[in-house]
Amino acid sequence: MTPKPPSPAEPPFRAPVLGDTTWRAVGRELFTLRRDPLPRMSRPRWLARLPHVIVMLAAVLLGLLTATQLFDPYQVSGDLAFFLAVLTGLAIGLALFRPIAAWWLGLVAAALIAWTIPLPLGPGATWPWTPGGLFAFAPLILLAALRVPPRVTIAVVGVSLGYTALTEALFKPVNGQSTFVGAALLFGFAGLLGYALRALRLARGELVEQETLTGEERARRTLLEERSRIARELHDVVAHHMSVISIQAQVAPHLVENPSEELKENLSGIRENALEALTELRRVLGVLRSEEPEDPANPHHPQPTLAELEGLVDNVRGAGLDVTTEIAGRRRPLTPGVELTAYRIVQEALSNCLRHAPGSQVEVGIAYGPHELHLCVANTAPTRPAPSSPGAGHGLLGMRERAGMLGGELAAGPCPGGGYEVSAVLPMDPRQPTGGSATDTKKD
Repeated sequence: MTPKPPSPAEPPFRAPVLGDTTWRAVGRELFTLRRDPLPRMSRPRWLARLPHVIVMLAAVLLGLLTATQLFDPYQVSGDLAFFLAVLTGLAIGLALFRPIAAWWLGLVAAALIAWTIPLPLGPGATWPWTPGGLFAFAPLILLAALRVPPRVTIAVVGVSLGYTALTEALFKPVNGQSTFVGAALLFGFAGLLGYALRALRLARGELVEQETLTGEERARRTLLEERSRIARELHDVVAHHMSVISIQAQVAPHLVENPSEELKENLSGIRENALEALTELRRVLGVLRSEEPEDPANPHHPQPTLAELEGLVDNVRGAGLDVTTEIAGRRRPLTPGVELTAYRIVQEALSNCLRHAPGSQVEVGIAYGPHELHLCVANTAPTRPAPSSPGAGHGLLGMRERAGMLGGELAAGPCPGGGYEVSAVLPMDPRQPTGGSATDTKKD
């Protein structure tokens, strides 16, 4: 049998080359002119441009040092020495924006300096790097290492030392002093310093990002916990109504003489549907309640209403706050959801007064309008420093959730004189969102 030739759609197997992708990535990084500005200092803000100022000052000083050394002892002509000094300073300045391009320009300037130095050299003269040239080239490696990956930093240092070794091996004058050891120490130190500073900057950035994500996650978790609490409380309200419907459907046939079979069947169907809905509701929301069996929203505890407001205010007075209440309009019973939401908003606002405004005077106002219930809890400035609170600081978030659930609005903010005010507008009928604004109840 003759072997089957490979299909054009199936190319022959090629063994992967170890490090092939890495070397190609390093090559692309070494021959790029990509703009990569030097990052500013994050804090303090008034020192944000300090690194840029230092680099520009170093460019000027190292350029002058290069020109001075080329004049004496290397005896380079004035115009040429000035040109090479400007080229060296320009490379350092360019490193602020394009580090790899600046490194290549600095390497070209170093090669031109070595080529233009007249021979023979003076006694003790170094070559191919002048003493000032070594210190002028090290910042280029440092500024590159601050912004490129570690493998590219290694390549930059390696190429720089390779240039030094190759130049000394092929073109070193007889009386020239080797600079390879000094270059290896100085360039290696610059690369390590740049790598360390880059790693520190990235670590700080990741820490800030992680803190931001942690804060967002904490706020999201608090919101979900508050919604779970609201769901558990409203479960009791809905369960109560469904139980009433079931009982009324069971009792209704006994309130009519000779009820027809159709009426009995309809009422029996209503009762069965109510019981089935109640069972499903308890099954779904029972998971939420099981996480906190001691929660105040336990079915064995009735949900609070505004009728219990005086008891709440008395408890706060007993804790040391001067609280006054004022109720306007005709007081009347509301739907259980509105009663519960109004009570919880006032309760949370008074708790905030206890935590953050000790010794203040608190006013609680409730106004029954034709279609809306207005709430206002305002306190004066605290008379003594507030102790540190272990809470998560998301009480306002829960109050807004409760008001928004009914289609209402809630506003909170500081008052003139150092106080604070929380005001809310809740529709009497949650099916019809309020058209008013919570800020209508704010003080002038």
